Amino acid sequence: MDVNRTILVCQNPHSYGYKDVWHLGNPLDSPTSLLFVQLSLITMLSQCIEVCLKPLGQSSLVSQILGGVIFGPSVLGQKKSLANALFPMKGAMVLETLASFGLMFFFFIVTVKMDLATMLRTEKQAIAIGLSTFFITLVISGGLSFLLIKYVSMDTTLSDALPVIAISQAMTVFIVVSVLLTELKILNTDIGRLAMSSAMSADIGSFSLIVIIFAKLENKGGNLVSLVWIILSIAALIVLIIYVMRPAVIWMLKQSEGKPVDEFYIVCILIFVLIAGFLSELIGQHFVMGPILLGLAIPEGPPMGTALMAKMETICLGFFYPIYLAVSGLKTNVFKISFRSFWIVGVVVFVASIAKIGAVMLPGYYSNNMSIKECCMIGLILNARGIAELTLYNMWKGSKLLTEQEFSLMVVSILLVNAIISPLLKMLYDPSEQYHAIGRCTIQHTRRDSELRVMICIHNNENIPTLMNIIEASYASRESMVGVIALILVELLGRTRPLLLAHQEHDTLRSEPCSSTQIDNALKQYAEQKEGYASVQSFSSTSNFETMHDDVCRIALDRKANILIMPFHKRWEIDGTVHVMNRAMQIMNTRVLEKAPCSVGILVDRGILCGSSSLLVSRTTYHVAVFFIGGADDAEALAHSSRMARHEIVHVTLVRFLLFGEENSKERKRDSDLVDEYRYYNAGNRHFEVMDEVVKDGIEMSCCIRRIIDYFDLVMVGREHPECVLLQGHDQWSECPELGTIGDMLASQDFVTKASLLVVQQQRVRGRVVNKNTNNKNNNVNNPLPIQKDQMMMVNDGVLLPHDEVNRASCSISVVDR
Repeated sequence: MDVNRTILVCQNPHSYGYKDVWHLGNPLDSPTSLLFVQLSLITMLSQCIEVCLKPLGQSSLVSQILGGVIFGPSVLGQKKSLANALFPMKGAMVLETLASFGLMFFFFIVTVKMDLATMLRTEKQAIAIGLSTFFITLVISGGLSFLLIKYVSMDTTLSDALPVIAISQAMTVFIVVSVLLTELKILNTDIGRLAMSSAMSADIGSFSLIVIIFAKLENKGGNLVSLVWIILSIAALIVLIIYVMRPAVIWMLKQSEGKPVDEFYIVCILIFVLIAGFLSELIGQHFVMGPILLGLAIPEGPPMGTALMAKMETICLGFFYPIYLAVSGLKTNVFKISFRSFWIVGVVVFVASIAKIGAVMLPGYYSNNMSIKECCMIGLILNARGIAELTLYNMWKGSKLLTEQEFSLMVVSILLVNAIISPLLKMLYDPSEQYHAIGRCTIQHTRRDSELRVMICIHNNENIPTLMNIIEASYASRESMVGVIALILVELLGRTRPLLLAHQEHDTLRSEPCSSTQIDNALKQYAEQKEGYASVQSFSSTSNFETMHDDVCRIALDRKANILIMPFHKRWEIDGTVHVMNRAMQIMNTRVLEKAPCSVGILVDRGILCGSSSLLVSRTTYHVAVFFIGGADDAEALAHSSRMARHEIVHVTLVRFLLFGEENSKERKRDSDLVDEYRYYNAGNRHFEVMDEVVKDGIEMSCCIRRIIDYFDLVMVGREHPECVLLQGHDQWSECPELGTIGDMLASQDFVTKASLLVVQQQRVRGRVVNKNTNNKNNNVNNPLPIQKDQMMMVNDGVLLPHDEVNRASCSISVVDR
């Protein structure tokens, strides 16, 4: 059998006519209708397989390739009538052309997102790991292939292809690693960042090697002059892209400065992609080479990179990418694979994978003090295979370097490697484990004379005044300092690699000056006014909101924050209308609540409605209310407000809602003990007031809140509460579950008020409250000394108070009876 035979498919160019069923025609005779059916079937089957395999931890790449394999000659294609009807030879060219066209734009859009400047500044550790994995794997797998050729009998075609198969195992492609990390949602972890940076370093060697191999394949005669011309033509293409196309794109950017990129410029760039692909083919290279170089030359990020993402990302990543994977599976025929060839290639792939893990350990464990588990995790990630390798194997198949057997072997190897890596990574690595704090990191469980560390997350500059007011109200003093940790949240637009930067010297993070003048000025002003009593640190996270919670939790753990304050995903405009900034922020807040190593507050900022002035420059009284129903979260809000009450211009009102007829319940007594302690320690403080509201149900509580809420600038409430009659009716619907029942009601657009809202959740460990007992009395919590019974001499409204403070305590009781 001639393995290099060419099959010619003849089609009648004049075969026009009716193709619909009403004229007794076959719609599948039309190339257009056939393409629609093929794409629909492949997509639906791939999605069904993905749904079935996702619980097993498999990546989408496995399901998409399997979708093509099932329709190919390996499964359904065995039935000739079905294969000739749905996937005939005459339709193969149209389907492959569409897949190749989409592949070109996929590589272009992915490389546009790559930050070339960041790649060139990659840390030394990542460079060492990247180069080590490339060269060590190349030497070991390449040497093994030559040994197998010499000492093991095999097919002639396999012996010819085995060296390049071994060389391909040394490749570590940044694009493939990025797709895997995104699916696993570990892109923002330390391991994910290091793996990305290492893949970038290895990519330089991989890309250079591919270009050399392809040039060698095109220069089959071994003519030195021809090889020189190929190299010069590649250099000319690079010069054309850098000095002609890139300046043209930069000129387009200048024309669009301060406004959205014009559609005409987007179309021009798409034409550049087609031209670059054509020129690549013209000089003997693969058509994706030009678009890759052009993508690297275009400035990433807004506005051009962001505009290209908005126009092309969905169609490229959601449609063209899966189609190319499926088409590669469609060309796979497992029945062409002999057992001997399978185990020979399997040995090469296995040894190369182990060598790559070992190559990570060499610089990682022995030189950079990384743990063995971390080295293994990064090694597994760098072993990922994907669309870049499939493109390479398709290219070699077209160049007759791989026969159908070797091509099928490599597709199967990609399936097996990814089928093992993805679930193994999910099983071995849970990024949230590192955020489980051992001790209590709450305000309630912090001594009154210890430093309070408040972390604020800033996404919109409009939230800065309210956030700074909360920090100022937290009262930095000689007795108790305040540490402020600011994290600027920047959505990753038009870029691939997430960044976590420190704006001051840091042990592990790269340091860069703060790019936001407004935030920087606000923090500097606070630090100057509180010099000696407050410290300020700032960071910035550039990432997708879906994975940004990892950065938030990492900084909170690293800086040992007591509470971190997150922005709400809705913004109030000056006319009272509500604008949803980004729904992904809601997901981020939910994940932070689940995994944070400290207490969490979600800020619903309505400061723009009342134009509240800054406490740093104004002496106007700042009114804070705490709505107390019961539970650990309300206790945390009460602890924070008790600290605020020490500030000379902050007035705190604790509004405690008491259910009528439940005076003797255990929960009421426990909460009463807690409130009594804070009342005791604030005795004599006219800035701390307790107001008891006795209500019969949730409706009366809601009416009471509406009546008093506009007297306050900030309202604090716990996220979760014990089951109570007061919550009935309010818990039947929830628009924002991350705010809890009461917080969701207060943040509703229907609840008209100008008061900002801070919904507080006390630290959870694995989803549970640290200590269910919210009573501070026996835990020395938030107090320098335990309460002594002999200090309590008289009774005021049923509450024991120190003798000298009886007439100075602030307390009022009102009964709502309607």
